[in-house]
Order: sequence, then structure tokens, then C-alpha cells
Amino acid sequence: QATLASDSRIDVRLSSRERRIDLQRGEAFFEAAKDPARPFVVEAGERRVVAVGTRFSVRRDGADLRVVVTEGTVRLESDPVDGRSHPAALLPAGSIAIARPDGVLVRSLPLQEAAQLVDWRSGLLFFRDTTLAEAATEFNRYNARKIVIGDAAVGDLRIGGSFRWANAEGFVRLLEQGFPVKADYGRDRIVLHTP
Repeated sequence: QATLASDSRIDVRLSSRERRIDLQRGEAFFEAAKDPARPFVVEAGERRVVAVGTRFSVRRDGADLRVVVTEGTVRLESDPVDGRSHPAALLPAGSIAIARPDGVLVRSLPLQEAAQLVDWRSGLLFFRDTTLAEAATEFNRYNARKIVIGDAAVGDLRIGGSFRWANAEGFVRLLEQGFPVKADYGRDRIVLHTP
């Protein structure tokens, strides 16, 4: 089973030997049934996430990839770069892997925190010591009315918490109450800047 986030696209190829998903853009959460004879493979550019039976998300942002494992174990594989191969990374439940062209960084979190990173499936966005610029990008994935960062000082502010992605205006009003942020509300965008 696959649950797609906003502005996401996959291509599915099933055969008697494997279950292959090509994540072309965006993010998807997968629940793969155990079937050792038919591995579950998610391709995203030059990387592959291989699972036998597990629950995990894969997010593709250009050449960057984020994998969050909430159950079971997956293997993150990379194609060789400049003739050099890279070892596969085993990711147990609670792991978050950030893969960039220059390498892979793996962190281990308590399972509850890892699961919060895929709360978009229930309408929530979770931020922990996140810049306001990154938070705005997340909100903009789900809303036609965009949050625009008007200056670098506002974009660098760090925030945390869980917010409904469908309520961008409510999120901005909270920012105005608790941070040095002023918002200009337009029909198709909300511009944030220092007061």
C-alpha cells in the first residue's frame, strides 16, 4: 500500500520476482507485506530502498532523498559515483537517512519522533528546531496560498511543534503572536517579514 503526499508521483511495476516503485517526485509512505520471494524496491534517482516487509516513507527533493523507517528494516543502496561504489546502509525502525550526492547521514530517533515525521498522512506537519524557511516550504507543498519569506532574518527563525498543514493562516497568526514576525495577507500568498 502506498500513500502519496501532495505533488508526488510514482510508477508501479509488479512482477513475479519483485515489486518495484519508481518515486519520480515528492513523498510516499509505504506499507509492504512480507514476501521474501518478491522484494519491495523503491527507486529514487540513483538510490534504491529495499524492504521485505516494513513501513517507511521515502521523500525525494531533487537529488536529495529522505528515508524514515517506522517498522521493520530497510536497506538503502546507492549507484556508484565516479566509479566508486558506496556501501548499503541498513535502517531499522526509528532510523532517518538523509542521502545527498556527497553521501548518506543516518540518525536514530525514538520511534514516536520518527513517526511524527510522517504525520502529514493525518494532516499534521511536525517541526523540531526547523528554520521558518523550511517550514514554509513544507506548508507550500500542501496549499495553493503560499507562505513567502520576505527577508532572511525571518527565514532563519527556528520553530518547533505540530501544525495542521491545511491551516497555513492559523500557523502564521501563531508566528505573529510569538515571534518577531509581521505578515502581509494576500489572496494567493502570505508574505512574512520582520516588523
